[in-house]
Amino acid sequence: MRADRRTVLLGAAALTLAACSRDVKSAEADLHADIEDAGALDLDLSDLEARHGGRLGLAIASGAINAAWRGDERFVYCSTFKMYLAAATLLRVQAGQERLDRAIPITPADMISHAPTTEKAVGSTLTVEQLMQATVELSDNPAANILIREMGGLDAMRAFYRGIGDDSTRVDRLEPEMNRLDGDKDTITPIQSVQNISRLLVSPETPLNAASKALLMRWMTNTPTGQGRIKAGVPAGWTVAHKTGTGGYGPTNDIGLIQPPEGAPIVIAVYFHATRDSTDEQREAVIADATRLALKALGHG
Repeated sequence: MRADRRTVLLGAAALTLAACSRDVKSAEADLHADIEDAGALDLDLSDLEARHGGRLGLAIASGAINAAWRGDERFVYCSTFKMYLAAATLLRVQAGQERLDRAIPITPADMISHAPTTEKAVGSTLTVEQLMQATVELSDNPAANILIREMGGLDAMRAFYRGIGDDSTRVDRLEPEMNRLDGDKDTITPIQSVQNISRLLVSPETPLNAASKALLMRWMTNTPTGQGRIKAGVPAGWTVAHKTGTGGYGPTNDIGLIQPPEGAPIVIAVYFHATRDSTDEQREAVIADATRLALKALGHG
């Protein structure tokens, strides 16, 4: 069995990302080294893959307990990146390079598919805050492209990832082209995604200030998307702040933060490259089942 298909009980420091890039890279290297050396319990998701087809990747972390399945394999991330785009924009606001209340004209030229907020605003304006909310809560594609344009393009988005210690995530295209499979373009690994979420939403060293973090968490909690994914795999009474991503031809993803009524938050990233003949309901159910199994491995349920 490949090392990245094991449940691994790793030290908390492996996912505690330090402020400087060198320390972040060291933590990532330690994580992968521990995965290679671990001989702990199995988190075996092969039954899910066998029953439903496709390829499933998952990473999960809570305190000193961490688990991964295909954790270092690449998956097209689809709209899950919009959580990171909002974080990158919030950091620009904190730095005085952007304003939440700055109004941006919305034009017919901005329109592409899936524009639940921006389509209604053509001919008027939306603020940067409204664009971020539309991007995270409703996965509005024009809103995402506008935010990328306003931050300086794809190079600026790459710089954001590198700035939080992520040297592996690919940034190659805008919406909607970024959803197409093309080698490693626009891909991420589950382990890297969990590291990024931990850095932004859990670590005391997060670059987000309290106001920025509160905004991002509110949007991720209020989103109506993906009710059958991570949310369907957690016990009643637990809170999920998450961002979904869907390719329309198989890829079905969900990443975020699970908060039990008591205890530490749980960071999770699930990427499922399903078969084309599967239904949306089947794909979401696989993510819910994978979430349940991962939580069980961590001692929940």
